[in-house]
Amino acid sequence: MALGRARRVLIAGGGIGGLAAALALQRAGLEPVVFERAEALRDGGAGLHIWTNGVLALDCLGVAGQVLETAPAQQVAHFSTHRGEVLGAWPVGDFVERYGAPTIAVERSVLHGVLREALHGSPVRTGAHVMGFEQDEDGVTVRFADGGSERGDLLIGADGIHGTVRDALFGPARNRYSGYIAWRGRSPLQHPDIPPGTFNAMFGPGTRFTYYDVAPGLVHWMSVANGPAGGRDAPGVREMLLRRHRGWGGPVADILAATPEEGIIRGDVEGRSPERRWGQGRVTLLGDAAHPITFNIGQGACQALEDALVLAEHLEHADDPVAALRRYERERRARTAPLQRIAWRIGRMGAVRNPLLIRAREAFMRKNWNTKAFAAAEKGQVAYGTRWAPARHPAATPAATVD
Repeated sequence: MALGRARRVLIAGGGIGGLAAALALQRAGLEPVVFERAEALRDGGAGLHIWTNGVLALDCLGVAGQVLETAPAQQVAHFSTHRGEVLGAWPVGDFVERYGAPTIAVERSVLHGVLREALHGSPVRTGAHVMGFEQDEDGVTVRFADGGSERGDLLIGADGIHGTVRDALFGPARNRYSGYIAWRGRSPLQHPDIPPGTFNAMFGPGTRFTYYDVAPGLVHWMSVANGPAGGRDAPGVREMLLRRHRGWGGPVADILAATPEEGIIRGDVEGRSPERRWGQGRVTLLGDAAHPITFNIGQGACQALEDALVLAEHLEHADDPVAALRRYERERRARTAPLQRIAWRIGRMGAVRNPLLIRAREAFMRKNWNTKAFAAAEKGQVAYGTRWAPARHPAATPAATVD
């Protein structure tokens, strides 16, 4: 195989992971080109919970300041029953002192826009649907739905859990349905029970409700319930959600009532078991294409940001880019596989309906959530971010693997 430093890196997918990879590669001196199938970059979607490790990654990308201009820093992450009884309270505000960055919530569109604006030149091409690729010893050629093609040194599949690049490499993905559905929305709301930096995850019988503010006067929420995959909502989805959460504590009813119905998004929650291979030759994967992590631990976007930085680190000075891709994959598989498993288990715990299991869940959370669970989340998720803040924490060592 012909070797030599890679210059032109093709990226399939213009989401958070694809844009972060492009920015990291630009900062490393490479020439990324992002191909997004939509006619315009997606500014839609709802909110994102970005733990401190993700904010440290944004800082390394040079964009944390812009994100923090609007994203509220969280002080305490609350967990409660649907009756409003406290199950746990995590002092995430303390991460600023320990790691130099907060845990935040941000609108997906804001983060997407900040990453896009930070890119130099015009490396993003919309309306470019990658349908497949061919690679040889010198490079990769991607094929588009309109019959066109582009040539580069490497290809990064950042096109999501149903991505074309992953399926072209290894055949159809064995994604698995979690058994529950998520409804998401954004509510323009000022509320006395939602001060700046709010986060609350509420657990009910076979259903959950999470809410946090993503900007002044703007609340992101998610309602989760068990059900079959592939369903569609009839008109009146907001009223359905209000009935589902009738009698729940806190501001749940007010949040739903203030949400425009046309902005409510429904999606089946899918995941995938960790895979032993992410790439082949001059092609690799990144973000949900490589390691879909269900929302239950708030690490999906964070891990895509980390992927982008680690990929750029391995490629920046590599004389053998193919070997660099394999090193990137080994490092990131060790990091993300445990998080995939943990998120899946927590999702199953949140989905229980049996009253006895619900009581067991509540007893377990009251006993362990503020102690063992918080310590494990900090060690296994947050502390890795010290990889990009050695000057602040010279004695810290990132956790490369987590069990």
